[in-house]
Amino acid sequence: MLISIQNLNKTYIMGTEIVEALKDVSLNIERNEYVALMGPSGSGKSTLMNLLGCLDSPTHGQYSLNDIEVSTMDDSELAEVRNKQIGFIFQTFNLLPRLSALENVALPLIYAGYSKEDRLAKAQKVLESVGLGDRVHHKPNELSGGQRQRVAVARALVNDPAIILADEPTGNLDSKTSYEIMALFQEIHRAGNTVIVVTHENDIAQHAHRIVRLRDGLIETDEQNQNIIQVSLENV
Repeated sequence: MLISIQNLNKTYIMGTEIVEALKDVSLNIERNEYVALMGPSGSGKSTLMNLLGCLDSPTHGQYSLNDIEVSTMDDSELAEVRNKQIGFIFQTFNLLPRLSALENVALPLIYAGYSKEDRLAKAQKVLESVGLGDRVHHKPNELSGGQRQRVAVARALVNDPAIILADEPTGNLDSKTSYEIMALFQEIHRAGNTVIVVTHENDIAQHAHRIVRLRDGLIETDEQNQNIIQVSLENV
């Protein structure tokens, strides 16, 4: 089992009010699954994503990631797990503007202890795998939105993480470019990666093989997707 969470709770204290963002959530995700986490604003999906991504710790409950018990870790231990186990893709790309695409993708490898030569060679290879081999020396402002998101995808892949965790990955993209990114996600999944996409858009969730819907801090439904939208990079 890649991800196992049991009775996960997350409570926030806001002034005099106690907000239960997650209430006794239990969820298992196997290796090489493609899962969409869905729900309206306030459903708990962003809180769950932060916990899955080791960006936050639960108030109560257990979380095991790749056989590592992470729910009781401190911030520095969580940071180490994040760097080794999780590749993040964000709606706003989060690229450093003064660095080239190659340098942005190579960045996580600095923390992993790679030499400069090895970092750049690995970053080059991953950029080629997402169709940007001819854009490696371009800076983010010289790239389209779709190309910037591909750079972000390459950066997420470069450390060979256990999970690719994408937060509203098409939120800043037009429909055609969104399809290109979702086709790329399907390629990544077919290559053996575990993909978790957090989205409020049903058409984006339909690319996943399993859809988990949250409401009011609880899992409302957890179902295999019977109507997977299949797209390929050749057809977009």
